[in-house]
Amino acid sequence: MGLIFIIISISIVWVASLWKIFFSHSKPTFLNEGTPLHKKNVLLVVAHPDDESMFFSPTINYLTSKGHNLYLLCLSIGNADGMGSSRKDELYRACVVHKIQLQQVNVLDHPELQDGFGQVWNHGLVAQIIEEEVYSHVIDVIITFDSYGVSGHCNHGDVHYGVRKFLHDSSPGNIEAWELVSINIMRKYSGLFDIWMSNLDVMQHPSGVMHCLLNEHPLKSFQAMAEHSSQWVWR
Repeated sequence: MGLIFIIISISIVWVASLWKIFFSHSKPTFLNEGTPLHKKNVLLVVAHPDDESMFFSPTINYLTSKGHNLYLLCLSIGNADGMGSSRKDELYRACVVHKIQLQQVNVLDHPELQDGFGQVWNHGLVAQIIEEEVYSHVIDVIITFDSYGVSGHCNHGDVHYGVRKFLHDSSPGNIEAWELVSINIMRKYSGLFDIWMSNLDVMQHPSGVMHCLLNEHPLKSFQAMAEHSSQWVWR
């Protein structure tokens, strides 16, 4: 009897989660302040090819749907396993799916910014590269990882601290910076159920400080990640 009750309860919450995601849309206000015609130049900074699709796909879908001008800076070609050239090509193909203009995608292969858990990146160098991108493209908004970097990869954290160093040392002062909040492993793999916790997180912060963006184009996200075929392996 107890097992039946648990199954029924999970089913009810699952259906409620589906309804919340697909039918209870509240209009996001992220980068949506001011006049509708005020579109922003946004710089997404990631560490490796596939980061953009694996971790930031809902954000990319939101930004492109709102007409914001998105630039992507990938600080390495992800060559830890010697597949950097293939991974770089996969990134460009994923950007086509995401409708990011390829001339606005910059993938670096810097000798001091190589992919790997044992590779510690110089935060000053990362900040310098970001500064060049910001001034070159008149960037209004930077989006990147938080200090944990979702998966705990050290390169993700290095990107975060590089952005912070740029903001502290060189930022002109009128740039917004946003980070993707890492969650614990239970929430990460709870699927639809996490919508309730994410909304609760937003409610616990002052208005406008945290946003929960639903992925309104999950098929596009899957198609973009599918372009990173070299990463669809069991490790």
